[in-house]
Formats: sequence, structure tokens, C-alpha cells
Amino acid sequence: MPIATKSSRINISKEKKTKVIAEIFSENLRAGDVLFLFGELGVGKTAFVKYLINFLQIKNNQSITEVPSPTFNLINEYSLNSLVIKHCDFYRIKDEKELDNLGIFENITEQITIIEWPKIIKKYKLQNKIDIFFEYDKNYKNRFITFSSAANINFLNEFK
Repeated sequence: MPIATKSSRINISKEKKTKVIAEIFSENLRAGDVLFLFGELGVGKTAFVKYLINFLQIKNNQSITEVPSPTFNLINEYSLNSLVIKHCDFYRIKDEKELDNLGIFENITEQITIIEWPKIIKKYKLQNKIDIFFEYDKNYKNRFITFSSAANINFLNEFK
């Protein structure tokens, strides 16, 4: 993905908007992309991932499946023809050494890797990393998504 020099904050308080943004964003993903999803519990990270994976399944002429949170499994894997998507949740990981045994960074250029709670990752230098931030407003009434780092956010300008 092209490198962006600014960020884009979009209101996703209505789930329909989350779905539309995930669909548009899914068109811009390629093997080798690594998504870091930051945000509090319940702010919409897993809902965004669900729509993202479902649109990629449709794009690859596959039936859409349930996309549950990988909180207890740590990793859910989806095979879309020749593309593999690894959806990870590191909320319960306490030590970065635990990541070595998971194998999520093996063949990373041949898959899309989506990581919720990536704060634990420090030693891995990842190419094509896209940071996505989910947040509530101060009253917890509205939710926002912000794309930064390597995200090509120009396609999202219509949502500002």
C-alpha cells in the first residue's frame, strides 16, 4: 500500500458505516499487509474485521462465514483460494516471547495479518504495517476509526 502522510478520522457510530468502510478498505488490501488494530474493548475492532473478511470472501467467490473474535484461540485463520488471512487477538498475551511459538510471522508476505491488541509486539520489524485506531468520544456515544501509517486513506475522503 502507498504511504500516507496524514491520517483520516471517520465517525463509525452507525454499524452500517463500519461495514461500508471495511468493504472499501478490503479492495485496497494485498498479501503482505499487516493491520494493527488499536482501541478499547467494545469499540468495533472485531466488527470491522468481520466485515473486512466477509468482503474478501465474497471477492474470492466464497461463502461468507462467521468471523468470531479470536480472544481465546489467539488466532483464527481463513483460506481464500490462494490467500490466507490470519486474525489475531493478543489481549491475553503478557510476554512478547509467547508470539514466537504462534508462527504468525511465518510466510507473512503471502498472507494478510490482522492483529487486535498489537501493543505487545516490539521486536518484529514489519513491512506494509497499517495502524488502525478505534476510539470512543469522551461521552462514549460515538465511535471513530482513524487510518494512518501505510494506509492509502485517499479513498476514504468521502467519509470525512
